[in-house]
Amino acid sequence: MVMKLPIDNALPDLLTALRAKGRAVLQAPPGAGKTTRVPLAMLEAGLCDGRILMLEPRRLAARAAAERMAQTLGEKVGQTVGYRIRGEAKVSRDTRIEVVTEGILTRMLQSDPELPGVGAVIFDEFHERSLNADLGLALAWEVREALRDDLILLVMSATLDAEPVAKMLDDAPVITSEGRAFPVETRWLDRPAPKDRRYEQAVTDLVEQAVKETEGSILVFLPGEGEIRRVAAQLRLPDDCAIRPLYGAMPFKEQRAAIEPAKSGRKVVLATSIAETSLTIQDVRVVVDGGRARRARFDPSSGMSRLVTERVTKAEAEQRRGRAGRVTEGTCYRLWTKGEEGGLLPFPPAEIEAADLTGLALELALWGAGVSDLAFLTPPPDGSLAEAQALLTQLGALKEGRITDHGRQLAALPLHPRLGHMMAVAGPNAAIIAALLAERDPLRGAPVDLSLRLEALTDLRRFLDRRPYQPNRPTLERIKSEAKRLAAQTKTSPATDLSAAEMAALAYPDRIGLRRKGDTPRWVLSGGKGAILDEADPFVNQRLLVALDLDGNAREARIRLAADLTEAELRGLFSDQIHWKNQCEWSKRERRVVARQQECFGALVLDDRIWKDAPNEAIAEAMLDGVRDLGLPISEPARRYLARVELLRAQGADLPDMSVDSLMDTLHDWLLPHLNGVKTAEALKKFDILNALRAMLDWNQQQMLDQQAPAHFESPMGRRVPIDYDGDHPQITLRLQELFGVTSHPTVGPKRQPLRITLLSPGQKPVQTTLDLPGFWATSYADVRKDMRGRYPKHPWPEDPTQAEPTLRAKPRKS
Repeated sequence: MVMKLPIDNALPDLLTALRAKGRAVLQAPPGAGKTTRVPLAMLEAGLCDGRILMLEPRRLAARAAAERMAQTLGEKVGQTVGYRIRGEAKVSRDTRIEVVTEGILTRMLQSDPELPGVGAVIFDEFHERSLNADLGLALAWEVREALRDDLILLVMSATLDAEPVAKMLDDAPVITSEGRAFPVETRWLDRPAPKDRRYEQAVTDLVEQAVKETEGSILVFLPGEGEIRRVAAQLRLPDDCAIRPLYGAMPFKEQRAAIEPAKSGRKVVLATSIAETSLTIQDVRVVVDGGRARRARFDPSSGMSRLVTERVTKAEAEQRRGRAGRVTEGTCYRLWTKGEEGGLLPFPPAEIEAADLTGLALELALWGAGVSDLAFLTPPPDGSLAEAQALLTQLGALKEGRITDHGRQLAALPLHPRLGHMMAVAGPNAAIIAALLAERDPLRGAPVDLSLRLEALTDLRRFLDRRPYQPNRPTLERIKSEAKRLAAQTKTSPATDLSAAEMAALAYPDRIGLRRKGDTPRWVLSGGKGAILDEADPFVNQRLLVALDLDGNAREARIRLAADLTEAELRGLFSDQIHWKNQCEWSKRERRVVARQQECFGALVLDDRIWKDAPNEAIAEAMLDGVRDLGLPISEPARRYLARVELLRAQGADLPDMSVDSLMDTLHDWLLPHLNGVKTAEALKKFDILNALRAMLDWNQQQMLDQQAPAHFESPMGRRVPIDYDGDHPQITLRLQELFGVTSHPTVGPKRQPLRITLLSPGQKPVQTTLDLPGFWATSYADVRKDMRGRYPKHPWPEDPTQAEPTLRAKPRKS
């Protein structure tokens, strides 16, 4: 008798919706039974003539789901229910339900968009929002709209907000399964964990507490393999408890040991997020959630991905919690307080928002569609997609945005386009390197040298005799197995005699590094970014290398795996991309224009020479950066000129904006023609920009400026007195006697703005400042005259200055 599950109550409505509309979104909580019940119910209802494809995000989940459904039917896998994953398939002519990993659907669609023989496609665990699932749904939806209106599409999820998906699928019916198989009690920490407490120790303590307080097997969620190993080493458990690690890179035999029921006593499964999915780990009654998740983040500006450890989201925490209620009532321990739960984000980011999009860009080009042509629940970021397309162009997979024959060849290979390009050019000999670079490092902790890994793969016994490093043997075996498969797929390509470093450079043309000057082992990469190496590594003095694995630091990434490359190898591979360029640039360090002729590959300078006959135009162009660095050299005459222009502009005159900000923004337009011969900071300091400023005005504008805002005031004696236009009022300073006889106040500008006049004594000391000279003569002058006559009796102080002759002389002596 088959046990009843919560999903069973929703199956009639789901089948009705699929029969009527051909599409639906099923929302069911963790443990409801959707993965194993829904495909069998669709098959039994006879909804379609063809096979039912069900997509799973992971190989382990695909195997487990197929095995569980086959067990329900009392059959072996490969009969009615089968599976197909990378490198392995268990299907037959009788197979009606085929569980596949998500990338396989994309390959099927690209091979034949009509999907012959397929009647329905189920996207299981869609809440994980993997890149392949998003792309597969977008392609399948277009096929259904354009070619196969009979194709049934079903999206299933445990925690996803279903409405946006339903809307994207033309308002598909949403079916919700309420309840879970068994209730789960949640237990939080009483208080936040101390900040100085190591994460692994906190998890260990919580696991040991769960062992004491509960019965049944325990599933512990940790972010990665490293944390799993450290927690396993610290756990002190009763003799009847077996520790079972579970992560994606483990051999399937060991994964199965974690999934199957404990033969005796209890088991404690230490798992990554691989256990969040449709995978049922039998006899688990307790979940310990460490509260962290590891995600890949891609930086399009550096072209590098890095793994980051973040807090889980509410959706992930709920998914993990559900694992405890699959087979009986359960308990979930959380490594955070109930109050901290409010700070968790609702959902994890879709992979398309943060991943390397090179594979997606290649698939879109192969499909012949742009992003806007397809229905993406989350469109890929423009910057990341542009970077991916640029890389594909560099690899020869795209030309002017269209896929090339070489690009089609790369798309057919089950590899990242970088590695596919390497294999397509280098042939089967590159298979071992492609498999190695696609796997985790089998020699963690060893120097970065790629040849060490190849040596271990080629002759392990000899390697162990000669080297002090202990490789991960299961990883080595996986690499060898995958290399055989890849070599078989490219056996028609001619083999080459390229070195390992040359092959690596084909895959990573943007990560060829040239050592910088200095003692610190630092490199500039051909893509423009920086990289650094541990000072104890044997590669520290390597002039050229290929950085194959980096930690993704945006400023200066640390090299984790590299191949040593010779200059001859670099020139042999990329002769068409190495070129000489003339370069004039401002050096902040030398405070001068530096003119060089450089032989370059990307950002690498392979040869560097002085450019002896650099043209004046190029030097002047570079000097503009010097001006931006040092600022405008504004002399006193230039400052007065700018103030005159600003005065008229403020009064409505049609003159160019000569504010400092505007001048700096338009240096190329007005200053460049005048910089001939200026190439150093000292020369710029002596350079007067006044002539360049004058050239900004045409003849009529210059005439208007000289008439309405003259540079000088001409005194009654014909002396030119500079006008200072800074401040609220233009101003002049001159001797009081020089203005005798002046009866109207001098003004400037179309609005006749009065000059501020500072009147000086014969001893050049200020005696009065005025904006109204006639008013001064009529009022204050009498007091000034009385004071000045006593101090300067030899100088004229007439009673009526308006009738006196201007003078700068003292009274003549009496004979």
